[in-house]
Amino acid sequence: MKYRISISILFFSSFLCFGQNRMISGKVYSAKDKASLIGVNVFNKVSKQATVTGEDGHYNLEAAPNSVFIFSYLGYSSKEVNIGNDMNFNVQLAEDLQLLSEIIVTGYGSQIKRDLTGNISKIRAEDVKDIPVNSVEQLLQGTAAGVQVNAGTGKLGQAMQVRIRGNSSVSASNQPLYVVDGIPITTANLSDISVGATNSIVDINPEDIESIEILKDASAAAIYGSRGSNGVILISTKRGKEGKTNINFGIQFGSGKAAKKVDFLNSAQYIDYYTKAANNSDRIDGLDPQSPDSYTGYILSFFDAISVGTYGTVDQADTPWDELAFQTAPQKQIDLSLDGGSEKTKFFVSGQVLDQTGILVGNKLKRISGRMNLDHQANKYLNFGFSMGLARTLNNRINNDNNFDNPLQIIAATPLSPKIDPTTGLLIGSPPGDINLPLYYNPLLNLNNGSLNTTIHRNLTTVYGSLNIFTGFTFRSELGIDLLNQQEEAYFNSITQRNNGFPLGYGFNRFNRVENYNTNNFFNYEKGFGNHDFNITAGFSYQQSQNQFNSVTGTDFPSDAYKKIASAAKISRGSSTESNFRFVSYFARANYKLLNRYLASISGRIDGSSRFGKDSRYGFFPAVSFGWILTDEGFMSDNSQISFLKLRTSYGRTGNAEIGDLPQLALYSGDAGYGGFPGQRPSQLGNPDLQWENTNQFDLGIDFGFLNDRITGELDLYTKKTTGLLLNVNVPATTGFSTQIQNVGKLENKGIELVLNGNVLNRNNLKWSTGITLGINRNKIIDIQGQIIENGFANMSRAIEGQSIGVFFTPEYAGVDPNTGDALWYKNIEGPNGEIDRTTTADYSEAERVIIGDAQPKWIGGLTSTIKYKRFEFFMLWNVVQGNLINFYGIGQFASANGRYEDNQTTDQLNSWTSENPNTNIPEARLYYDNGAQPSSRYIRDGSFVRLRSASLSYNLPLQCIKKAGMTQARIFITGLNLLTITKYPYWDPEVNTDALENNVAQGYDFYTAPVPRTIMGGINIRF
Repeated sequence: MKYRISISILFFSSFLCFGQNRMISGKVYSAKDKASLIGVNVFNKVSKQATVTGEDGHYNLEAAPNSVFIFSYLGYSSKEVNIGNDMNFNVQLAEDLQLLSEIIVTGYGSQIKRDLTGNISKIRAEDVKDIPVNSVEQLLQGTAAGVQVNAGTGKLGQAMQVRIRGNSSVSASNQPLYVVDGIPITTANLSDISVGATNSIVDINPEDIESIEILKDASAAAIYGSRGSNGVILISTKRGKEGKTNINFGIQFGSGKAAKKVDFLNSAQYIDYYTKAANNSDRIDGLDPQSPDSYTGYILSFFDAISVGTYGTVDQADTPWDELAFQTAPQKQIDLSLDGGSEKTKFFVSGQVLDQTGILVGNKLKRISGRMNLDHQANKYLNFGFSMGLARTLNNRINNDNNFDNPLQIIAATPLSPKIDPTTGLLIGSPPGDINLPLYYNPLLNLNNGSLNTTIHRNLTTVYGSLNIFTGFTFRSELGIDLLNQQEEAYFNSITQRNNGFPLGYGFNRFNRVENYNTNNFFNYEKGFGNHDFNITAGFSYQQSQNQFNSVTGTDFPSDAYKKIASAAKISRGSSTESNFRFVSYFARANYKLLNRYLASISGRIDGSSRFGKDSRYGFFPAVSFGWILTDEGFMSDNSQISFLKLRTSYGRTGNAEIGDLPQLALYSGDAGYGGFPGQRPSQLGNPDLQWENTNQFDLGIDFGFLNDRITGELDLYTKKTTGLLLNVNVPATTGFSTQIQNVGKLENKGIELVLNGNVLNRNNLKWSTGITLGINRNKIIDIQGQIIENGFANMSRAIEGQSIGVFFTPEYAGVDPNTGDALWYKNIEGPNGEIDRTTTADYSEAERVIIGDAQPKWIGGLTSTIKYKRFEFFMLWNVVQGNLINFYGIGQFASANGRYEDNQTTDQLNSWTSENPNTNIPEARLYYDNGAQPSSRYIRDGSFVRLRSASLSYNLPLQCIKKAGMTQARIFITGLNLLTITKYPYWDPEVNTDALENNVAQGYDFYTAPVPRTIMGGINIRF
């Protein structure tokens, strides 16, 4: 009996011991070279506990018998194992460099990368974690082949230019379609043109993004039909995963500044230079320099006038006005997120506070954003969830580049003028002071006497339900709402009267409200049998967007203490408008795979749009693509060098509908009729046949991997041909109008894209990987019925048949006549036999206008490099733009114009022609003379650059140092943005595109445009 009891107690004790948790330890290493893997996530699927491996690849995690551990690590295939009764458990992970099983979002569905037949570039959150940016577009710079992103300006919150495989339109938008969590969002500019376009996706927190897919060819983009010609950018936000609740906290701070200084004349140089310029003008006009009516007499009196009461002599102020336009730009960013969930319910919640100061005085941006994503499995048939992103963005803005209160225009000020008027103690230029800057307004007066604020409230919410009807057959319904409220409010008091012309103050308030509703409803059927695999998607989509706008302007305020328009004595202007558009769409796509290596895809979309004529309201956009995985063929089985090889080709049609609302209708406007009585008048000539632009695109590509996928990449050749361009065409005056929007003309883009990724080194604790992207695109207008479309400063840009959009068309500068100092230009003379001889002329009216070059680059590229050593990681991103020209006539006609006006000059003008310096490219300085300051190629320069876009160094703290604080990961880092720029461009920044010109033809202009700042940031990321 005692024996039985003892056995029972022993058995029961063993059972208790067996069922208790115990500490499991082990090591995780690479299956390829047995190197220890640091930072591998080890997750107990039963208890929801987790840890990460240490420096030697070891881990310790408490667990009950038969627990299931999941081991996951970037670049390696995840592994799920049952640890049984083992107390020590080692795991080896296989490399997954090619990531052929990676899921790629394709629009209304997804595919694994191996099965793709279209061209889709993917950017993962992990790829760009070390690039601290405030806008999604900045994540695309240099990271995706064939995608050009031009920041345009260093002003915060300004619109950026994104081009995917070139420009597809002359008059319609060339910006891609942005889709967030399946829903197309509002991207139209809502700001007044005098302020510059706002960035309509700056409200999206980049830290919330899981991945960005860029649909480039027709096979990928045709599923979006009439809005796919410019490419489609799919943004997927982060979602929760099954497991314990993870808390992520990050803080980073730093500052930015202008990366380059442009040298201008100091006081002594200014006096000497302009005295000589005045003397030269007197010589030409035969005037006595001693006469008060001469140029010399004027400039000497000018020197005296601006220096009265300052320091007694005219050359002692020496104010560096260009430096006063810039400021140190501190910024900080705080992020907090939680994610996790159970088998049925998963969540992701985040919040961010961003506070940035711009490098131009008066410019600031603050954004507070939050997100909540929830997914729930109600039962085995029904899944539902939602995504909600909220943001409030406050942008303290400055007017566009063409306004005198743009801070960079202060470079025109003479260095003789002091910052403070000694007669009043106020900023120079302040009323009632009698000392003013020459000709122009002092932008510094706006700092405490004016404000221009744009406040944006954004709500991006998507609700979905997914029904599993039977195995492989599902139905998904999505409803998305994009609510955008933008208010622009400005007030300028009496001190700023010299700029706005209102001695008693001026203010305006503009409000836009956009309600954008979307719904997608589609079926998906996936089936495999034998050697055949099918995936079929079919559905319906509807979008409705309404924009309501109202504005009011007031002048004459009782005092500078009153800043709201309610206090204005005069309500000078007021307006309200409403517009809307609708799309209804039907789409289908079928993917087929045979023997796991023969791939085919066909898709079609029918779009109906309220933006087009009643006779052409619907369009059909088909696409077809094929792929062949050669490495799965028998004849490739013995090839040890080529690990993966896939050929693919596609052809399809997409459209462009971004031309604004109601362009097809005959419109009437209310107006003050005869004698001031209310009336109406025709305001637009209708076109019932108007339809979208169509782009047919052919793509031929190859995906490859060599040396067991140590080297992987893609190579694509493409041709895009756009027909039915939307243009304002001249019509007979008998219609009562001069132009009508019609579908006329053709253009094309041809190009090559290359992507190379290499695992250069993987030895013990040292890993080095690198990636290269290259895009070459050639754009040409084939036919616009002989029209010539001119734009830009002095109409120096053209859209013309046989050339790319926006070529520079102006006289070609020929240098300086060494005998006279006159500027020269080229002209053509017809010889006796009809031959054309090229010669030079000093008469600008005789100069030939010719095509100088192109604002579009010949090629763009990027280079990434990541080096990991134990817990250290170093990352670099280089961006290359080559072969484009920049037109800086807007600045050059004043600041590099050999003394044309009193504006301060760049120091290179000191090399202007003199009898002692005849061999120069800068004409003789002449006050109030256009000696070479006319529009010409003199002010067009090579805008090519190589830029170190980002560089960062990070360190992961050892687990044993942080686990007592409850942390599973802690990472400190320092990052630099735009650290180095190699360029021949003479002004501040080659990455410019002035906001004073907003059209497709006038590209590549610099007009007192703020440069992109050089920024240093440091911070820490913590995970609990």
